[in-house]
Amino acid sequence: MKIIVNGQQAFGKACLEAILERGLDQVVAVYCAPDKQGKPIDPIKEFALEKGLKLIQPPNYKDAEVLDEMRALHADLCVMAYMIIFVPKEARDIPTHGSICFHPSLLPKHRGPSSINWAIIGGAAKTGLTIFWPDDGFDEGDVLLQKEVDIGPDDTLGSIYFDKIFPLGLEAVVEAMDLVRAGDPPRIKQDVLQATYESWCHKSAAEIDWSKPVAEVYNLIRGTNPQPGAWTTHEGNVLKIFDCVPVDASGAPGEVVKVSDDDFTVAADTGGILVRRVRPHDDKKILSSEFIAASGLVAGVVLGG
Repeated sequence: MKIIVNGQQAFGKACLEAILERGLDQVVAVYCAPDKQGKPIDPIKEFALEKGLKLIQPPNYKDAEVLDEMRALHADLCVMAYMIIFVPKEARDIPTHGSICFHPSLLPKHRGPSSINWAIIGGAAKTGLTIFWPDDGFDEGDVLLQKEVDIGPDDTLGSIYFDKIFPLGLEAVVEAMDLVRAGDPPRIKQDVLQATYESWCHKSAAEIDWSKPVAEVYNLIRGTNPQPGAWTTHEGNVLKIFDCVPVDASGAPGEVVKVSDDDFTVAADTGGILVRRVRPHDDKKILSSEFIAASGLVAGVVLGG
């Protein structure tokens, strides 16, 4: 098949690599977002240029010239691999078999751009990925295939994405392409009664409320590790909390109830959080031992107050 790969960042590049390595399909063009001033070159752009592929970076997918250029490719399928730019129906339908899109959740659950964050924050035991036929809604198109992954009790956003969904997503993309090639690929309607949508998981959603049950606090921290980073305050400054574990502890919400050479424990409702790595407002991520030494942290200090 003649393939358009439309994607961004590491996952887009990895999908392009996987498609080229198989050698079953011809990549007629690579689309990616326009360059941003002061930002590094997108990995998929860099790789496409390295391989001598046709690279297109349209400002939108509505202009007649953009659509005509896409039509001239005579593509059979467009593979959308990590997309945050809206592509309207007129562009999506240009390839003979239309367009398929990767999304890192089990649609219709967790539609939206921070789907892995919210699954972990919500305490889910499972999540996964979906390859679907995009429409004009937010992740609302028919499902082609899905893959499920377990969320372990200590998994983070980073471990779920990089260790589980990323590699499985590459397999799913090529499997979906094979289903399209074989003819009559699945188009399963999403159950709107099961649908959820969440927007970006920004800093405002990552503030720790130490009065909440320790399980909820822990889910928030691991669901925002490494981005955007769950945070509290220490002496009026933001302190982000990363690597940690829940432990038995008691004290006032946010109270530092124990400090050792290597870590410190903060009380929440029904337990505590033993903190091993942080990011102070004026530093990079550091071990708790470094923060303790630099800040003079002692038991009795209250965070977030």
